[in-house]
Amino acid sequence: MTGAGTDPLAHRKAHADVAAENTPANPLWNDPTAPVTARVDALIDAMTLQEKTAQLYGVWAGASDEGGEVAPHQHDMEEPVDLEALLPTGLGQLTRPFGTVPVDPALGALSLARTQSRIAASNRFGIPALAHDECLAGFAAWGATAYPVPLSWGATFDPDTVRRMAAAIGRDMRSVGVHQGLAPVLDVVRDARWGRVEETIGEDPYLVGTIGTAYVQGLESAGIVATLKHFAGYSASRAGRNLAPSSVGPRERADVLLPPFEMAVRDGGARSVMNAYTDTDGMPSAADEELLTGLLRDTWGFDGTVVADYFAIAFLKTLHGVAADWADAAGTALRAGIDVELPNVRTYGAPLTEAVTDGRVPKELVDRAVRRVLTQKVMLGLLDPDRGLVPAALDGADPDDPETLRGRIDLDGPQNRALARTLAEEAVVLLSNDGTLPLDRPRRIALIGPNADEPVAVLGCYSFPQHIGVRHPGTPLGIELPTLRETLAAEFPDAEVTFARGTGVDDGDLSGLDEAARAASGADVALVVLGDRAGLFGRGTSGEGCDVATLALPGAQQQLLDTVLDCGTPVVTVLLAGRPYALGRAVAESAAIVQSFFPGEEGTHAIAGVLSGRVGPSGRLPVGVPRGPGSQPGTYLGARLAHATRVSSIDPTPAFAFGHGLSYTRFDWTDLTVPVQEAPTDGEFTLSFTVRNIGGRPGTEVVQLYLHDPVASVVQPVQRLVGYARVALEPGEARRLGVTVPADLASFTGRDGRRIVEPGELELRLSASSTDPRLTARVALTGAERHVDHTRRLYATIVKEPQVT
Repeated sequence: MTGAGTDPLAHRKAHADVAAENTPANPLWNDPTAPVTARVDALIDAMTLQEKTAQLYGVWAGASDEGGEVAPHQHDMEEPVDLEALLPTGLGQLTRPFGTVPVDPALGALSLARTQSRIAASNRFGIPALAHDECLAGFAAWGATAYPVPLSWGATFDPDTVRRMAAAIGRDMRSVGVHQGLAPVLDVVRDARWGRVEETIGEDPYLVGTIGTAYVQGLESAGIVATLKHFAGYSASRAGRNLAPSSVGPRERADVLLPPFEMAVRDGGARSVMNAYTDTDGMPSAADEELLTGLLRDTWGFDGTVVADYFAIAFLKTLHGVAADWADAAGTALRAGIDVELPNVRTYGAPLTEAVTDGRVPKELVDRAVRRVLTQKVMLGLLDPDRGLVPAALDGADPDDPETLRGRIDLDGPQNRALARTLAEEAVVLLSNDGTLPLDRPRRIALIGPNADEPVAVLGCYSFPQHIGVRHPGTPLGIELPTLRETLAAEFPDAEVTFARGTGVDDGDLSGLDEAARAASGADVALVVLGDRAGLFGRGTSGEGCDVATLALPGAQQQLLDTVLDCGTPVVTVLLAGRPYALGRAVAESAAIVQSFFPGEEGTHAIAGVLSGRVGPSGRLPVGVPRGPGSQPGTYLGARLAHATRVSSIDPTPAFAFGHGLSYTRFDWTDLTVPVQEAPTDGEFTLSFTVRNIGGRPGTEVVQLYLHDPVASVVQPVQRLVGYARVALEPGEARRLGVTVPADLASFTGRDGRRIVEPGELELRLSASSTDPRLTARVALTGAERHVDHTRRLYATIVKEPQVT
């Protein structure tokens, strides 16, 4: 990082004359007792146009040295940046100070502090940059905890634990001087062929919204600015292709894609939003004033910053063809509502300044954006005299001997790892089981498959080792990543474990199939560990830019699986993947199937625990598992015509549906009561019922509440999730659950484009999955049709009442 060899205090002194020139001795903007608005007004009044636009872009130091693209068209868009020339007017953001190259956290914190002091000392107002970094599945820094990917968060159906994880991530980021995190991804899965499925929370907007909002709350509680992405429609691209056009209609956009963002803005307290790369019906998100200003700000009341996804403003010219030059792109994005250009300055620097000077872009648009940026910096304390640019962990350190700091900051402590394990355990989904699991002291285990002995098989593409570390061969991983082979040996110390790789993830190599067959034939049970390798832009089988034509297992993995199934040994199929795959014969012939979506650094411990029975499986599918590889796009959230019909030869019925997951015990659902079966369109329904563990093991049932609207004025999904709760029960234990369902949850976008609640009959299905209803309440809404808006009630509540005897 720039300035790594100079002490922050020395920089401040060396540039004091620059900072003092034409600046009041005690400026209002540095007074923490003054109102935020007054501080920002005073600062804007004192700034030149160049100083204002300087607050509207970032600089990505060292990105050109990365050696491989970690953002779309990164090297196509790169230009040399003269930092020395930029600093006198200031700098809005520092891009990925930790997520660019491997750096010890303490040394990185010192380097960032020095750079920040240099930036502040070089401009007239002493304004440091806002530092942002990635935090999709943990802080994307070398040595930081690698948590499960968001698809695993969805599998937990556990917002509380996700909230705690996000708070831990936020504390780690703040401890080294980072202010903003580029997460969570709130895109709803529409086509599992899309490479970024692993980054999403699932295929249902209610699940995505509730889990995503919890993540935002946790990150913001630690003082980190959460950034919602990608706003909006990115996951609905045609054919599941990354950065491709989207053809969704306004009703699908309003009822499926937007609700998670609405929840996170209203209830999460998110302070930043990132635009989507895609265009929807010909309108790029980066140019969509109706979306970024009309809906986001004027309707929802969002008052934070909108930041550009990397190079998105320049893409208005180069990819979308809606801007003639860089100035036109800048004016279009600024008018739409994008406040900050990331990751580097391309359009919001000289092109924007010149366009404002010659009248092509109104200066009021610059003032609007810079007001939002400076307000955020003031609220983060970056203009306070005691802003503390040097992290507390470095207090007392000798800046002249940085090597003494190495290892001083631990971003992967025991509490983090314990939390990562809890999430990983809750996210493991048992898809099928003929009674083979949990394994009962097997003597001989055949461990087969490309992900059985691969440390990084548990990591997604935005984990530091897979995102950045792979570009630096020879650099240690920075965290402990035990393989499943290692954790199984510890979990079953008396068993003989024979390993055979069989084939690679995607190399198509068939030469190891005979060895795999021999290993399976001589074992009591064969564990076949398959799935993905996370990467970027074709360097993996899952991840950004790693889209697929079908949902067949990559490479020769299906051939390997079929070969082992032919041996006659009980086969437990284990998936370490970033998306669901069709499993062919394994659906009917495997003794058991265990699905895990990139479960993070503690993932193999969690899987081994499920296999042994030490951990009771409680995960539920956040996306359906297809029956065949070519049945996409298809989600459970479809209208009647989206499901199997007699007039099409393609059957999209999944092998395992959204919400599915088995346990090692059994649950009985009984005694449904519905005190009032009719309610007005502005009312609510209350239900209660009992769940009892009737098996011999402790277990967790995931109660799911679906709404079915049999007759509506526009086509509706057959059903949609409107509530859920995890219920942990000991053998024989029962709990009474009370459910409140506001009529607002039955709302949808009507014929005239406004959201309505219609009178009529409804079914409230209390279910163990989207295909396993246990209890159904038939109720009716009465009275007049009612229009609702963003202030409507968004949640059902499920309350666990005292234990039932």
